[in-house]
Amino acid sequence: MVDGLSGGAEELAWLIAQRLNPDRYTSTLCVTRRQPSLEAERIVLELRAGGIDFIGMDRSSRFDLKPWRVLVRQMRDRKIDILHTHKIGSNLWGALIAPRVPVPVFIAHEHTWSWQGKPYRKLADRYLVASRASAVVAVSQADRLRMTSVEGIPPHKTRFIPNGIPDRARTRSTGDLRRELGLRQEHQVVGIVANLRPQKAHDVLIRAASLLRDRVRGVKVIVVGGDDAREPQRQRLEAMVRDLRLEDTVTFLGLRHDAFDVINIFDVAVLSSDYEGSPIAVIEYMEAAKPVVATRVGGVPDQVLDGETGLLVEPQDPESLAAAIACLLEDPRRSRAMGEAGRRRRLHEFSIDATTRKIEELYEELYAVALANRARARSSG
Repeated sequence: MVDGLSGGAEELAWLIAQRLNPDRYTSTLCVTRRQPSLEAERIVLELRAGGIDFIGMDRSSRFDLKPWRVLVRQMRDRKIDILHTHKIGSNLWGALIAPRVPVPVFIAHEHTWSWQGKPYRKLADRYLVASRASAVVAVSQADRLRMTSVEGIPPHKTRFIPNGIPDRARTRSTGDLRRELGLRQEHQVVGIVANLRPQKAHDVLIRAASLLRDRVRGVKVIVVGGDDAREPQRQRLEAMVRDLRLEDTVTFLGLRHDAFDVINIFDVAVLSSDYEGSPIAVIEYMEAAKPVVATRVGGVPDQVLDGETGLLVEPQDPESLAAAIACLLEDPRRSRAMGEAGRRRRLHEFSIDATTRKIEELYEELYAVALANRARARSSG
């Protein structure tokens, strides 16, 4: 169960569903806030073609409870053994409906930990989600530590499973794409792939772009990602670009089905987030052998080896972000070496098949415990 189909965590959810051993598992993907689009329909068709059932919930608002009652009935009819939810919204709903089905195993998968200034979330995580979950999955060691030390979740309930992606293949030549985007040979491309959410701090990258324009000749900044449905950002960010007179420097491409092809035209790939878990975008950058400049937050330092596969800077620091990007643009040989090192690291450390195997091992472990507990309850009763 996941909130939608667009985004790194969302993609991981359906990739896992696709790759679970079909001889052992029958999978259903439930999307709790269905937002129809051509890309979403393509994903649903791909899932169904692979034998994955799909449930798209049509909710008129976040307070519309009727679809949840329907979902509980569907889960009972399907005799669900394992409920695996992703991200805070689905984790909370999973904690509420898991006992009502009931399901033997409930796993809450948290993809980003940052509850600073949000004490209610810490309380909900500890006293609702974690208390009812068989296990809570963290995508970085830093997140797991915060779960136990800050939220007070019992350590035995937490698991660390790093994110992974499949091998990617280009579908278009970089030359064709550069021509489509009006990029000339002398242009140096800085890019970010991240939906326009406040967390991603695109405004910091835009401020860095205003500094880069004066330092690096021919620099172009490309932003790939859809707007946030609940907190729209694009108008504000485009206004910022106009105020800084960066219309010829910064381009918003919106949501793209060919995001990996776009990454391949980047000279430097960026993530400017205020907080993260283990961002899929960074792993995609590594897959494309691009040097990464990213903020030192969450699990990013587990992905980007500072000085080896990229450069890390502090969040909310456009000057340092611009300086790190310029450093790599001005040293192409070093940039290529970092990109190749990142590619090797991606293949070794961040494979979707390795992630899925770890998920399967967790399923088997927790389901065996659930069966043993059920057997003990019957014998004592």
